[in-house]
Amino acid sequence: MKVVAVAGMAGSGKEEVVRIANDLGFSVVRMGDVVREEAAGRGLPIEDQAVGGMAHQERVEHGFGIWAERTLPRIVGDRVLIDGLRGKAELDVFRRAFGDRLVVLAIHASPATRYARMAERRRADDATGLAALRERDERELAWGLGEVIAMADVLLVNEGDLKPFLRSAREALTARTKAA
Repeated sequence: MKVVAVAGMAGSGKEEVVRIANDLGFSVVRMGDVVREEAAGRGLPIEDQAVGGMAHQERVEHGFGIWAERTLPRIVGDRVLIDGLRGKAELDVFRRAFGDRLVVLAIHASPATRYARMAERRRADDATGLAALRERDERELAWGLGEVIAMADVLLVNEGDLKPFLRSAREALTARTKAA
């Protein structure tokens, strides 16, 4: 089994990497789905403030690795991509579970680029303004996301044209998940 965990700030391009992974035959597990399912089960609206607040509260109450622990049972297959790694404690959970079979792929894009993408895609849980994006970024950085990005095995920058980024992402996924 090879496992790729993808990390990046909201709007950085994780969804594009998920599409490529699907095309390459990866099983894809979205940590955000685990969080949103919990929020929906509690009757919370699926918007950034409610979902992010609930996710943070669960981290405070149960430890910052809680969402990784709740994601682990969903990880099955020969090549798996975990979308949405958000902190060092989550990385530690996955490292304990998968050891050197785990590759961390981080995506970077500037706040201005990420906000423009969010404004275009209009997902229900996206930030609704630059101030809301800064608030979300600060919340996720407090979870240790910056540390995960800094320690990643692969770092892709997604600032320009989409085609070169997609090519780089495909190459990274292919190269890092070949049989040992």
